[in-house]
Amino acid sequence: MILVEGESDRVAVQTLARRLGVEGVEVQAIGGAHAIGRYAGAPDVGLCDKGEEPIFRRALEHVFVCDVDLEDELIRALGSDRVERVLAENGELGKFRTLQKQAVWRDRPVRDQLRRWIGSGARRKIRYAELLVDALDLDRIPEPLLGVLRTHVRIILGPSQLDL
Repeated sequence: MILVEGESDRVAVQTLARRLGVEGVEVQAIGGAHAIGRYAGAPDVGLCDKGEEPIFRRALEHVFVCDVDLEDELIRALGSDRVERVLAENGELGKFRTLQKQAVWRDRPVRDQLRRWIGSGARRKIRYAELLVDALDLDRIPEPLLGVLRTHVRIILGPSQLDL
């Protein structure tokens, strides 16, 4: 089993598994890093944000860490222009532009603005986890996301069964 902090992380890992044609991947959103103690011993691998790394490392043997968080990893992998195209394709670029006009966000880097906008609601965060992973070129998958899936599959199937 793969342990992740939240529902958007679960959706992102499962979406990547689907895109790569990997079946039977079990991903458990634990509702925050501090809940990991309930799962210690059973799972084989986890994915977390940089700030939660010590908690995950105490409980799991294999931990993959997003530099800031998974949304930031996806935005960097896609580039801000491509993320904005995904927003436009889903009819939400205007809403994002509204955030950009706010005084507190106006002078911040577009990547930070995108991360804030995507993370501003649980449903939006979950929705864009799938949309952004679907938009990725498969040769630009963020290492923590690919690493957690690769390690899980190798543990389950063995090292020679699948080379992701």
